[in-house]
Amino acid sequence: MSMFCFQCQEAAKGTGCTIKGVCGKTDEVANLQDLLIHTIKGIAVFSKALREAGESNLPDRLIIESLFMTITNANFDEEAISNRITEALAIRKELKKRADLLGLTPEFASVDAATWFSEPALYNLKAGKVGVMNTANEDVRSLRELLVYGMKGAAAYTEHACNLGFEDEAIYAFLEKGLVATLNDNLSADEQVGLVMECGKIGVAAMALLDKANTTRYGNPEITRVNIGVGSRPGILISGHDLKDIEELLAQTEGTGVDIYTHSEMLPANYYPAFKRYKHFIGNYGNAWWKQNEEFESFNGPVLFTTNCIVPPKASSTYAERVYTTGASGYPGFAHIADRTAGKPKDFSVIIEHAKRCAPPVEIEKGEIVGGFAHAQVFALADKVVDAVKSGAIRKFFVMAGCDGRMKNRDYYTEFAEKLPGDTVILTAGCAKYRYNKLALGDIGGIPRVLDAGQCNDSYSLVVIAMKLKEVFQLYDINDLPIAYNIAWYEQKAVIVLLALLYLGVKNIHLGPTLPAFLSPNVATVLVNTFGIAPIGSVDDDMKLFLN
Repeated sequence: MSMFCFQCQEAAKGTGCTIKGVCGKTDEVANLQDLLIHTIKGIAVFSKALREAGESNLPDRLIIESLFMTITNANFDEEAISNRITEALAIRKELKKRADLLGLTPEFASVDAATWFSEPALYNLKAGKVGVMNTANEDVRSLRELLVYGMKGAAAYTEHACNLGFEDEAIYAFLEKGLVATLNDNLSADEQVGLVMECGKIGVAAMALLDKANTTRYGNPEITRVNIGVGSRPGILISGHDLKDIEELLAQTEGTGVDIYTHSEMLPANYYPAFKRYKHFIGNYGNAWWKQNEEFESFNGPVLFTTNCIVPPKASSTYAERVYTTGASGYPGFAHIADRTAGKPKDFSVIIEHAKRCAPPVEIEKGEIVGGFAHAQVFALADKVVDAVKSGAIRKFFVMAGCDGRMKNRDYYTEFAEKLPGDTVILTAGCAKYRYNKLALGDIGGIPRVLDAGQCNDSYSLVVIAMKLKEVFQLYDINDLPIAYNIAWYEQKAVIVLLALLYLGVKNIHLGPTLPAFLSPNVATVLVNTFGIAPIGSVDDDMKLFLN
């Protein structure tokens, strides 16, 4: 077995990728990602001990960035991952030296993650020996990986907040604690489940921190009609989740004759007041991430990935030389925009000059889509929403947040939205919305039947809305609200959203299109029995179940 990866919904045969990732990553990249995670577990051994001793200047950014770059579809660049391992080994050595000078003897300081070393030429040899399957007990493996994947998602959101100057040491401390816990073979099943639930708590904190960072910097999202047509000038298409990147790109392209369009998860940038002042911010181009092969071709201009989700270009594609990455993202052959240094913005001049040489985008659709229903905006409509519920005009809300993907069985979510009765409202966030956000589903007394809160991290907004409704209706249990959860998942940011919902006490979540391959039968049974998690069924059967 040259690799083993089962962290995303598309795991081969529903069990795991063993030759090449369905996502497109090679076995070398997959194994190096495992080695990077193995190495930062060793870093966490020392940084946790130093933090508990009151030390500062710890490698928080390295840990969150390393977790982030191993998320599905984020980084396919073998050289970039190898370089990060080299950097991590040097930092681990320095941390050990600091611990020795203080007379600290961290627990697990002698395990392989904290001691291994080799030259880069031998990383691939080592990488094949530290993967997921090295944990023999499948239930322990399942709980460890559930925890790691939750931490990957939390790290991604934390990194975005950190880019805007917002940090929370409690998040860093938990990531160290969680990473070190995966080295402990003596934890009971209950202790491991407790760590997973604590990860959900940290997920709430990370999403709240990012919400605060985004709204403090850019204002609260507003109800916005987003143009999905095109202008007549060359453009740059920006994808991913990092709002700091689009802020700097908009500022640097102003007055250059180059327009900016969002793609996939960057669509919600259109909702923020701070970005609306830019006249060259045209709107959104295209759909969810998995359609990028055809949509990048027709866009004609350069594309910037700020995070995942990258789809490897086909051999017949002509757009690859127009794609740029930055931050945690990377792909061999794509130009990479360097990180910020000394407090200065990233330099996007190369992609701007590239855009000037390109033809304008080809129009693939016309019209508008409506979004911007984050918690502050929904609270502004609270009286209208509450009256609609009390009058019976709104019978039920359906939280259909999460991820989209390319599998045919995700047509379920489009059909489900189409068949929902006219007295129901969809609350959504993340790219799952592309399955139904362009359907003509109408409104209820002026309230659109699809309320889009934003990116996957804005699932936090949906939680805040639910908690507010619980307060308004004076309910004791959040599960007594007329809200059903029918969530699509794909990668690890969806995992932390799920864990956050479980931590907040939400039960009876339907998860699809398939349950995670990394859940062993016993762990899946615990989740079903404790939280009522269930897989999706047929649209008609699920509709009857939800509306009964």
